This record gives sequence, C-alpha cells and structure tokens, in this order.
Amino acid sequence: MLTVSNLSVQFGKRILFDEVNTTFTQGNCYGIIGANGAGKSTFMKILAGDMDPTSGHVFLEPGKRMSVLNQNHNMFDEFTVLETVMMGNKMLYSVKKEMDEIYLKPDFSDKDGERVGELQVIFEEMNGWNADSDAATMLSNLGIGAEYHYTPMGDMDGKLKVRVLLAQALFGNPDVLIMDEPTNDLDFETISWLENFLANYDNTVIVVSHDRHFLDAVCTHISDIDFGKMNQYSGNYTFWYESSQLAARQRAQQNKKAEEKKKELQEFIMRFSANVAKSKQATSRKKMLEKLKVDDIKPSSRRYPAIIFDQDREAGDQILNVKDLSASTEGELLFKNVDLNMAKGDKIVLFSKDSRATTAFYEILNGNQTADTGTFEWGITTTQSYLPADNHSFFENDLTLVDWLRQWAKTEEERDEVYVRGFLGKMIFSGEEALKTGRVLSGGEKVRCMLSRMMMLRANVLMLDEPTNHLDLESITAFNNSLKNFKGSVLFTTHDHEFAQTVANRVIEITPNGVIDRYMTFDDYLDDEKIKELRKKMYS
Repeated sequence: MLTVSNLSVQFGKRILFDEVNTTFTQGNCYGIIGANGAGKSTFMKILAGDMDPTSGHVFLEPGKRMSVLNQNHNMFDEFTVLETVMMGNKMLYSVKKEMDEIYLKPDFSDKDGERVGELQVIFEEMNGWNADSDAATMLSNLGIGAEYHYTPMGDMDGKLKVRVLLAQALFGNPDVLIMDEPTNDLDFETISWLENFLANYDNTVIVVSHDRHFLDAVCTHISDIDFGKMNQYSGNYTFWYESSQLAARQRAQQNKKAEEKKKELQEFIMRFSANVAKSKQATSRKKMLEKLKVDDIKPSSRRYPAIIFDQDREAGDQILNVKDLSASTEGELLFKNVDLNMAKGDKIVLFSKDSRATTAFYEILNGNQTADTGTFEWGITTTQSYLPADNHSFFENDLTLVDWLRQWAKTEEERDEVYVRGFLGKMIFSGEEALKTGRVLSGGEKVRCMLSRMMMLRANVLMLDEPTNHLDLESITAFNNSLKNFKGSVLFTTHDHEFAQTVANRVIEITPNGVIDRYMTFDDYLDDEKIKELRKKMYS
C-alpha cells in the first residue's frame, strides 16, 4: 500500500534517518513513536509529501488516495465548514466545483452539457450525491451541530476548527490516513468516537500521538524511531512498552537460561492476547497478537525519568473540606455550589467541559485566586504541592537548573551540588544540561523541572492541572506509574485517558450548576447511562 525505501534525512551533520525501509499495509493502524527530537513529525511530513528526504523515496500504490490531518488551522478560513470537510476528498470536490461552475454559466452550450454528463458519471461513481449528507454526519459525530455547517471557518472557535479539520481528514474513506496528534483539543467523548471509528477502519492509518489510551485502542502495530532507524512491532503501545521492558530485564539476567527466557516471553504474549480479546476496544485485527513470535520482542533503548513521590509525613484522615465554592470570570459563571470532602487515600480526577473552571478551582485552593463565594480548609496534617497548567512564572529568571532546584531544598545536604545534579540526572538532565537556564527550556523540560520540584517538596497531597502537557510518552508513562504507587492523596485534571483510568479512584466533575461526585473508575463514570443523563442536565 505505502512503501518507504532507503529513506535518509540529514540536517547539516545531524543524521535524523539512515536508510529507513518499511511498509504500511491495508487494514492496519501504525502508531509512530520515538523520543522528542527523534523525527516523528518530520517522518509524517515526508509521508504526506510536504517535505523531501535527503535520499530515498515514498511510494503510494497507484489509484490510492492519501488524506492528511491539516495542521494549518487558518488555511480554510474563507470556506464554510461543510465545504472544508468535502475538500478532504480533493477529486470529488474538484468535480463538484466544476459542475457547479458550468451550471452557473449564462450561455450553457451543448459542449457544456456533454461535459456535465461526463462529470456526473464520475461524481456518481464517487458516491458524490451523498457527499453533503456524509460530511454533515461526520461533523455531527465530532460534535459540530448543523447550526455551524454553513458558518465560515474564519468565524469558528479554534477548538471547533480542529474538529472540522479532523472531519476533513476522515471524509470519503481515504486509502491512507495520516494524522499527527489527532486527539489534541478533543474532549473524552469525541476521542472515544474517534477510537471506535479508527478501530473498525478498513484502510491504512498512520498516527503520532502522546495519548496512550488512544494508541492502545486503535493501533495494530507500533513503529519505533530509534537511532535513525525504524523498527516495526505487532501490537499496541502497552504491548510494546511491557514487552520491551520484559526483554530489557531478561537481557540483564545473565544467568537465566535461554529456554526459561523464551518460556517467559511466550507466557507474556499469551496473557496479553487474552486481555486484548476481552477488551471493549477489541477488533478482529488485534487477533494478530496471537501470531506473534518471541523473536519479535526486543528491548528498547529509550530512557525513562525516575519519578518517585515520597512524603515527609503521612497525612491524617481529613485532607480537604470545600463548602459552597463558586467562581466566575468576566461575569461568566465557571462553577457554583461546589461541596467537597477529600479523605485520606483519595485520588480524584477533577474535570469539566470548561478547562477554565478546573484551573480556577486549583488557583483558589493554592491562594492565587479568590473565590466568589464559599470556603475551603486543608487538614492540619497536610502539605500540598501544585503543578499548574501554566508554569512560565517559575522560569522568569537566569538561574541554572542546579540553582533553580536548590530553591526548594530543605536541608544542607539537599543544597549540595552533587545531590542536586543527581536529582536532575534522574530526570534526564545530565552533564552540561544541568547548567542550562529555565528560559531556554522546552515545554517538556519545564514540566520535568516542575516534577523535580514536587519530588523535593515531599508533600502528602499533590495537585496537578494537565500534568502531561508537553511530556513525551516515556515521561508520561513513568509519571503515570509513580502516581499509581504514591501513598498520599492526589487531585488532578488531565486529558490523558490512561492517566485518569489508572490513577483515580474517584471522579468529580465541575459544572456551572454544581458537581457530580462518584467513587468509581473513570471508564465506569463515562459509560454509566444515568450519569450521562445527569451530565446533560448539569450543563444545560
């Protein structure tokens, strides 16, 4: 279907790809993974034809159509929403446009009539007469109601534009679908719809995403970019991660016999295949896991930060008591009547359809913002540590990372440069990197610094507002595992489904008309029919 042959990319002396050969076949979904800077987005641009490699080529089977999720959100501002979606199938849109132009001619000739007849045959073969309704259905499935379908894209909210461009990419059943971070700015319900759509998609999908739940739900293969090469593995992201970790442990076990290692890997494959078959996301394509060979499993060279949250002291039973809290911004109500009693051991995923509401809630709890009404009180045995969604104020200085982290040291030992460098080394800031200043850090590096700060504070209550923003998959995975093992209490907001499902034991949704509060897993919360009805009422 789509073949990459001898692909090399070099920028100056830096070799990004070195003689990459791989094939993407029909009926499979490929998740492209790799550390930050490995070249994921560059590879996607080359596949899409937006960038030329240094050498090598990409070959798409003749007669097949490729569709790419557009990253330029302003490209279609002069077109209506419905037109923008239909432009996803360029040939169909071109035929329709030519027919419309001929029909509008004041001097319609016999030659025009013959041409229209030819175009109508082509249009019918492409199922063009249903194109409008198909595009409208696609938009509705992505949460874009009929009232927006004839609105110019230039008048659409940025988050809604993302959904329209996603509908454009999906429209017309393309043979090859290429998507770079398709879940950005989508809510959980829309992501779930997209997961189900792609899990049952019959053609080829190639996707880059930091959303592990999404990769697990849709991927039949993982394509790992590492050291300028691309290695392809059967299975989804979790299978790749767990199998590579198992292979790495086995490599370190010098005294273990080869037969024992092979048996352990075989048992792992069987166990994982059984779990996939039972999952609600399972499709016939995922049965390929049962055909896996032990030789397919190899250790990864990827580096994972050592994120470990300890507590200086264990908190008592009372963690946080909130009464009748309300907040607004510029006269617009964000939430009201919020009552919350957080107990020891609670790990609460806090979410809302309006991210401003959750951020305001955290800012109030941390004394950075004043509530309109209500009170809150922390338990006397609690200590809090907060990771805000916007951390730029922490880095408005010229301190090196060593001196920056020293600000939160509690003892002389912790202020020692060797100690601080060791701390930073665990978070993959080694050698000269520890002497960089905060101003030059990337978004992901800043979050890793903020996590280092939280680890040094050793609080027994963690508050996290969109903590996975800017992090790579390795950091997200390590962070997720650390929160599952943390013995204290956690209040967090995230768009990472896996985070919410695996960390939280309680779900609280903030709405303009109060809260919905349930002790249950996140998936159970989203799937509960009674809660779905209640949510509709709370937002109406």
